Amino acid sequence: MGNLWSCICLLFPLIILLAPVSIGQLSPSETRTLFQVQKLLEHPQVLQGWTNWTNFCYLPPSPSLKIVCSNNHVTELTVVGNKSSPSQSPKPIDSVNFSVSQQTLSKNFSIDAFFTVLTRLSNLKVLSLVSLGLWGPLPAKINRFWSLQVLNVSSNFIYGEIPQQVMSLKNLASLVLADNLLNGSVPDLESLVALRELNLSGNHLGPSFPSLGNNLVTVILSNNSLRSVIPSGFKNFNLLQQLDISSNKLIGPIPSTLFSLPSIQSLDLAQNQLSGALPTNISCTAKLKYVDISRNLLIGKLPSCIASNSVNRTVISSWNCLSGANSSYQHPFAFCHKEALAVKPPAEGEKEKSTIKLGLILGIIGGVAGIAGVLGLLIVIIIRRSQTRRAYGGKFDGSFADKMSVRSSSVPNIDSRRVPQTMRSAAIGLPPYRVFTLEEIEDATNNFDPTNFVGEESLGQLYKGWLRDGLVVLIKCVKLKQKNLPQSLVQHMEALSKLRHLHLVSVLGHCIVTYQDHPSTASTVFVVLEHISNGSLHDYLTDWRRKDVLKWPQRMAITIGVARGIHFLHTGVAPGIFGNNLKIENVLLDESLTAKLSNYNISLPSKVGSQSPLNGLDIHNLSSANAEKEDIYQLGVILVQVITGKLITSPSELEELRSQLEKGLAEAPSKLRAMIDPSTRGSFAYESLRTTVKITINCLSTDSSSRPSIEDVLWNLQYSNQVQEGWTSSGNLGTQL
Repeated sequence: MGNLWSCICLLFPLIILLAPVSIGQLSPSETRTLFQVQKLLEHPQVLQGWTNWTNFCYLPPSPSLKIVCSNNHVTELTVVGNKSSPSQSPKPIDSVNFSVSQQTLSKNFSIDAFFTVLTRLSNLKVLSLVSLGLWGPLPAKINRFWSLQVLNVSSNFIYGEIPQQVMSLKNLASLVLADNLLNGSVPDLESLVALRELNLSGNHLGPSFPSLGNNLVTVILSNNSLRSVIPSGFKNFNLLQQLDISSNKLIGPIPSTLFSLPSIQSLDLAQNQLSGALPTNISCTAKLKYVDISRNLLIGKLPSCIASNSVNRTVISSWNCLSGANSSYQHPFAFCHKEALAVKPPAEGEKEKSTIKLGLILGIIGGVAGIAGVLGLLIVIIIRRSQTRRAYGGKFDGSFADKMSVRSSSVPNIDSRRVPQTMRSAAIGLPPYRVFTLEEIEDATNNFDPTNFVGEESLGQLYKGWLRDGLVVLIKCVKLKQKNLPQSLVQHMEALSKLRHLHLVSVLGHCIVTYQDHPSTASTVFVVLEHISNGSLHDYLTDWRRKDVLKWPQRMAITIGVARGIHFLHTGVAPGIFGNNLKIENVLLDESLTAKLSNYNISLPSKVGSQSPLNGLDIHNLSSANAEKEDIYQLGVILVQVITGKLITSPSELEELRSQLEKGLAEAPSKLRAMIDPSTRGSFAYESLRTTVKITINCLSTDSSSRPSIEDVLWNLQYSNQVQEGWTSSGNLGTQL
């Protein structure tokens, strides 16, 4: 007995050490608050699994949700959804008609009520609400978050002005409000001495430059409406590492002190109206790695420290009026002189008058648009209630899809200036676009070692390469004919820099090599692309050795990604890119099964009558309308293969499958279910399948004019996915309706 007690005494401390250490059981009030958050937010799906037995402080890791507890309180709440921000939405959004977007939360959502609930988590230090479809003005009651250190509500539909009450958040270290609909002037943030990160990009803020504290490390104000000079006060920002104020309307000279700030690493001033000449004797700090002053109105010669690229510093200075630079990439001096005269800031009196007139005009427009918005809103409410009733009731009557057939709409093109930037490189984990040297290309491919040769496409060869920072890339080598004018080639290179999107194999940069003495070849273009190594959609549907069989929800997510990639090519750049060689082999999947389109139509100027060298499709012989509809048809072919799991090798096979799907729709649900890939059975809602099949058949219409637009395809796929999510959340996974 004595030995037993001895063992127990020895083991007891060990048992205590091995027992899970509770960070603290949440107070009942904060537990109730989290359930209210669950009720007010309509997604992501991970919230819907909460029950009375959920221990919020020990939730499993999830990219959509993070809750951190300390001393019986929630100190961090991070929720990430998948609803597009305004400029990523299939339809243009503004502060009048935002609520009719399929990407926002429902009409019943109240941002004021939502933040009232959140402020009950009085010990929050980190609040991150990203891509959730939140809409409305940011409530002034955010000043109740007395201990908040990080506030991130990016990629939502927040409109109006930034409330003055943000200045009361004295502990705030990071403020991220990017990709919303905010407008007006930014409050004076100079008093926020703890603030280190400020990201307000992708809004409509301006025209004055905000007052900022000099303890900031990161300042991102790109893609706004700033129209002023760059403040001289930046000379005191000794901690500043990144300054991005690109794509505004900033005027006047560039303060030379920006280049010599002691901590500065990245400086992006591109696409403004900055003018004058930089002093030739300015110095650059050794830490400065990236400078972009392109597309301004600069004259004179560049200072020696940014006169050219080097191993340690990338400099982009094209499309100014700089002397001593490559003239193919510069405007003539007269262009910058004339434009600089035209962009002087208006006098204060004129500015005030114009503001009053603008207010009256906007008031009138707002009144008319408001009436139209209310009517549209009523229609949306009816539709959404119908959707919700079917989705969450577990029964689908199909009447909406029948009447809808294929949703059609007339949607204007998205602003091509804003869309590529909102899908900016940082958001999709890519380095900034850059111009490579031939030495870098040769170094990446080990002098085009045959072991790095991947294949040949039309007029271009493909090589795998490794950049100096270790990034794996794919390099296309394209030889161009003599008739290519340098100016035309430069314009095409400018278009390449915009091809950045989550659902594209994005272009990272290029290199142009000109051979003056070659009789038939004027130049070679090396296009550097991101490398996706996880295989193609074709591989996932055919290689049964893969452990991860694609179920229906995964297939829906992939096809929506494909449609979004096509939508960006059609509307996200100007002019749109059509004839994109859409094949199931060209849909690549990364490690998270995100779809990325490869081998799309990156057209370069080639000899008259020849093929587009990077694609193999002679798009010049097709009208844009026909090429657009051809893309829709090819998307339909991909959808058939995703639905049935059968690869199509001939037109007769495609026609047979299309006919069988059409017959299954017209007859009984069991007939249509029999057509589906057997590996997906039990994982789909019949109404989701039915809607997807209907839009697929419409895509394959023999009459090209009857095929839907990419916006219509995307809408139907998103509706199908919404039905699927409702069905899954109702506990139907593994059963079949």
